[in-house]
Amino acid sequence: MLKFFSRLYKPAPEIERLPEEKIPGAYRRFRWRIMESTFIGYAFFYLVRNNLAPISKEFGEAVGYSKSEIGDFLAVTAIAYGVAKFVMGSVSDRSNPRLFMATGLLLTALCNFAFGSVQNYHLHLLLWGMNGFFQGMGWAPCGRSIGHWYSENERGMKFAIWNVATNVGGGLAGVIAAYSASLFGWQFAFYIPGVMAVVCAIYLLLRLRDTPQSVGLPPIEEHRNDYPKGHSVEHEKELTTRDLFVNYILKNKYLWIVAFANFFVYITRYSMLDWGPTYLKEVKGAVLEQGGWSILILEWAGIPSTLLMGWVSDRLGGRRGLVSLLCMVPVLLAFVGIRLTPPGMLWMDMSLLAVIGFFVYPPVMLLAVSGLDLTSKKAVGTAAGFIGLWGYLGRTVQGKVLGTVADTHGWDMSLNLISISALMAIFLLCFTVKIKPRG
Repeated sequence: MLKFFSRLYKPAPEIERLPEEKIPGAYRRFRWRIMESTFIGYAFFYLVRNNLAPISKEFGEAVGYSKSEIGDFLAVTAIAYGVAKFVMGSVSDRSNPRLFMATGLLLTALCNFAFGSVQNYHLHLLLWGMNGFFQGMGWAPCGRSIGHWYSENERGMKFAIWNVATNVGGGLAGVIAAYSASLFGWQFAFYIPGVMAVVCAIYLLLRLRDTPQSVGLPPIEEHRNDYPKGHSVEHEKELTTRDLFVNYILKNKYLWIVAFANFFVYITRYSMLDWGPTYLKEVKGAVLEQGGWSILILEWAGIPSTLLMGWVSDRLGGRRGLVSLLCMVPVLLAFVGIRLTPPGMLWMDMSLLAVIGFFVYPPVMLLAVSGLDLTSKKAVGTAAGFIGLWGYLGRTVQGKVLGTVADTHGWDMSLNLISISALMAIFLLCFTVKIKPRG
């Protein structure tokens, strides 16, 4: 199956290089084009990924599902996405991102249409699992594109700018889903984002491109004279599957440390994205639309901090782990604050969610950038997929466990588990503070 996809989506071939005088202008245009198209495309992936959580309470009541059963949907899509992000990362490293990303967005849109059209637990479980799997075709081609179009010494800031797409898309997903369900019924929380995703898939086919060499430009290292330590012509060769997994992943001890830390960071990140709206409605008296706005607040609070911390990590010589560690401390304190805030003070809960969003998204972004820093640019999709796999294993655990614990022991116990996860992330990140890029 992997060989079939590799042939179908093989990288665009190199073409004759443009005249020297045309290269600077063409590079500027194409770098903007790649940033723009991957940013918009990945933001739209979130519209058809994060649209269940904002309406999970109303959806569950309409079809008769418990929080534990809703947790099954959140867990299955998380593990499917994590596995797909790893597997598809390997395929993407040897694929054309234009076709690869557009196909993934179209398939996830179809899953959303089908999900809104049925009212059966097992079909919902299957469809949301498929949706999670096809979502794995989103990040990897973006990582490949950024790795080819931006050099090592600018990658932290450029990736931080691109990573804002997750916050823009994730925040809009909550509001669009909540208002679609409120105005037209829960099904339209899947229909409307699905239509938007189809339109975006067409846009990607028209706008996104593959490597610089495929449009007549030199490699980014040559263009910017920014070569990683030990760079050679071998860096431009596509890697075999064995090289990708064995030499650049399994034998990379620092990548394992980052991956384990990401497991707990993702538990803290997705706890409020997946369960925050339901928690606020059941414990703090929020309504459907306020639940949607809570996600937007959480997501968009991470935009300025992601940009700031990306810049800071570059100034610190690529010390992504150190910056991530410092960010996770206030995340832990904010979760303790939510646990202690009494009902009737929704403004305080929203403020604490903003604190969580502001500080949790830099580690999410920086640990992903570590996958680019610690491997060859030809292996960034696989490395990112490996780190993402552990992250979404964390999301899988919290998706099922927090809902079940809330049903059996109450929300206070769930919040205690989230705080413990934040503490574990802090502990593991202590071992990453000295990690710097390979180059």
